[in-house]
Amino acid sequence: MAVVNGLPKEKAADEVKPLYDALTKTFGRMPGFFGVMAHRPGALKNLVPLYGAIMNEGTVEAKLKEFAYLKTSIVNGCEY
Repeated sequence: MAVVNGLPKEKAADEVKPLYDALTKTFGRMPGFFGVMAHRPGALKNLVPLYGAIMNEGTVEAKLKEFAYLKTSIVNGCEY
């Protein structure tokens, strides 16, 4: 299986470096998934607001949403 490693901030496009700072502040580290998305800066710039809307809006608690996507990852054999 192919592996795509996340980009460290030093190798990321300048346009997404502020996202690295914001995500690190929010999560205490740069989550691997977002680091992988940084290979396509435009995708990362659009994913972050989408992720925020999914996790922070609606009636289902963010914790339960997190459990749902972690369970899906486990079922699919994903390391995330």
